[in-house]
Amino acid sequence: MKESERELPIRPESLNEYIGQEKIKRNLRIFLDAAIKRREPLDHILLYGPPGIGKTTLAYVIAKEMRAQIKSVTGPSLEKSGDIAAILTSLPKMSILFIDEIHRIPHNVEETLYPAMEDFKLHIVYGKGPSARTLTINLEPFTLIGSTTRVGMLTSPLRERFGIIFRLEFYKPEEIVKIIMRGAKVFNIDIGKEEAFEIAKRSRGTPRVALRILRRVRDFSEIKNSGKIDMDVVIETEKSLGIDDRGLTTQDRKLLKILIEKFNGGPAGVDTLAAILGEDRETIEDVYEPYLLQINFLERTSRGRIATDLAYKHLKMGDGEKPL
Repeated sequence: MKESERELPIRPESLNEYIGQEKIKRNLRIFLDAAIKRREPLDHILLYGPPGIGKTTLAYVIAKEMRAQIKSVTGPSLEKSGDIAAILTSLPKMSILFIDEIHRIPHNVEETLYPAMEDFKLHIVYGKGPSARTLTINLEPFTLIGSTTRVGMLTSPLRERFGIIFRLEFYKPEEIVKIIMRGAKVFNIDIGKEEAFEIAKRSRGTPRVALRILRRVRDFSEIKNSGKIDMDVVIETEKSLGIDDRGLTTQDRKLLKILIEKFNGGPAGVDTLAAILGEDRETIEDVYEPYLLQINFLERTSRGRIATDLAYKHLKMGDGEKPL
């Protein structure tokens, strides 16, 4: 079971229940109400930001608010234009098509989407050469919601066809606490706010990470503390998982130590770092870097990645100043 599927029971049912992203919610409330008032589909929406930040959850909330059916697919599953054509022609009126990892759809699938997004039409070419013909199929009005961690990989023609574009930001600790308490209630976990805040501090500003830690804390409490969650259990769980007081994982710290020890703090190319870590470039850029950049432990330059003074201090390497 995917982690996102485990989170289904705790997904909010409305925009009011959705925690965080307040500016997005304010604007979205207006766009939703206007579309409902006009009895039109909502304009196409692009959601981008780091993994686990609530993009899929927000797409499902939008569907709930519009009282619309939602069809969910992933970009890699759409291998040819016929795949997306079959989905588009089966969509009910005013429904929502959610494409996760939309940056990974092939070019031919993307081109099929253009007239569908602009005019609710599907152009199918059959035959070859001079005898080729184009069949135009009218589609039911729909809303496309695309989700991506790598908005820069979208082509301009595709990106420009989204009428609404939102960047989802990392969450504040107090917002993560609310998400943890909501998750604890749904999963019948008894946890205090002090313990929830300790989890929130180490959750990288990411709801998915917070809920993952919460489930592991529950495991530790049941085996080692008769089901009682106190601060000692929370700290023990996080130490066992290799998560420090800033939310850095073992791999985060390893990346920074490689920069400091092998490259004198940097710069170092991302491909070189990926090779040493045994990770691929996409994992470095999508999983590790966003949070390290957010907390100013890492700088991304044209020459490569650089560990900051804050990273030196946190890892207690040197006196907090980069070596000369």
